Amino acid sequence: MQFEVIANARTLQGTGASRRLRRAGTVPGIVYGGEAAPVAIETHHNDLLLKMKKEAFYSSIITLVIDGKKEQVLLRDYQTHAYKQLILHVDFQRVDATHELHIKVPLHFVNEEVGPGVKLNGGLVNHVTTELDVHCLAKDLPEFIEVDLGALNVGDNIHASQVKLPKGVKLVQHGSDDPIVVSIVGKGGAQAAAEGEAAAE
Repeated sequence: MQFEVIANARTLQGTGASRRLRRAGTVPGIVYGGEAAPVAIETHHNDLLLKMKKEAFYSSIITLVIDGKKEQVLLRDYQTHAYKQLILHVDFQRVDATHELHIKVPLHFVNEEVGPGVKLNGGLVNHVTTELDVHCLAKDLPEFIEVDLGALNVGDNIHASQVKLPKGVKLVQHGSDDPIVVSIVGKGGAQAAAEGEAAAE
């Protein structure tokens, strides 16, 4: 999926200037990284809000157009209002085609209902995590990573290292950790699994 964000460079900075921008329906932000200096920007709030409702926006290379000049960026950080649908600030990082990105990519689980653990034995799918930490070049960045549960039975699980990654994408491993991504638990074990997750957190 292709995303384009139109922005303008801004010269006025500070809390007061940011408030005025928000009242005018724009979002203050910054783009940084690469060899160029950081640039303070402003972009249209409602357009950005619509794009941020799409999952792929968070793991896609975005074309950021600043005063007519295009740059390839990633969404790196953002701040939202505590209870309003309001974006307060946004950070973009420039993408270098020759350097690997380090980014979290969402997982899409498929064949949950047809696997023997769920279909035949009444098991429940326990999603331990919904994203993976990976590194890859910009050209290889996937919008999501598919995890097939079609062969899992009750008691089976898939670890991060067992997820089939697209070409050019590598798992970021933290030490010797190989966390469970998803498991199939018996109906009686669902509560225990939930309590185990809560205790781990």
